[in-house]
Amino acid sequence: MFTSPATEALDAVNASYECLEAPGAISGEDYSKAIGAEKAARLFKTLVMKGDTTQSIYVFVVPALAKLSQKATAKALGEHALEMIKPIELKKLTGYVHGGTSPLGMKNQYRVIFDQCAGDMPAVIINGGGGGYLVELTLDEFAKVLPYELMPLIK
Repeated sequence: MFTSPATEALDAVNASYECLEAPGAISGEDYSKAIGAEKAARLFKTLVMKGDTTQSIYVFVVPALAKLSQKATAKALGEHALEMIKPIELKKLTGYVHGGTSPLGMKNQYRVIFDQCAGDMPAVIINGGGGGYLVELTLDEFAKVLPYELMPLIK
C-alpha cells in the first residue's frame, strides 16, 4: 500500500477505501488498461482550473476518457471561461504534480465538483496522489474528507 497526502487525509477520518496500482500509467487510457474494463468504467481524472471572472480555483472530477464541457461548466458557475492551471502553478496550489493530482489532500481546499454520473456509481476511482496510484471509494467516504458537488460537466 502506498502513502500520499490523499491516503493520509482518508486515514485521518477512518474512511474506507481500496488502493489500486497502475505502474507506469500516465494517461486515462493507460490507467484504464491497467485496472481492467469493469473498474475503468468508474475511473475519474482530476482537472484543476481557474475561472476568469472570479479567479476562483475549481477541482473538476470527470470520467477519465471524457472531455470537460468548458463553456457550459463556466456558464453554470458564473464564469466567462475556465482555464487549466499550468503544471508549474499546479504544484504550488495543490502540492501535486501533473498526472498525480488527487482531489483529496491538496495543500489548499478548493471547490470539488464531480460529474453527475458519479452519483449513480457504487464507487469511484480517483488518483491516489501520485503517478500510478489510485484509490477506489464511495462518495460517502469521500465526503468524510471533503464536501463535493455533483453537476453535469462532460460533453
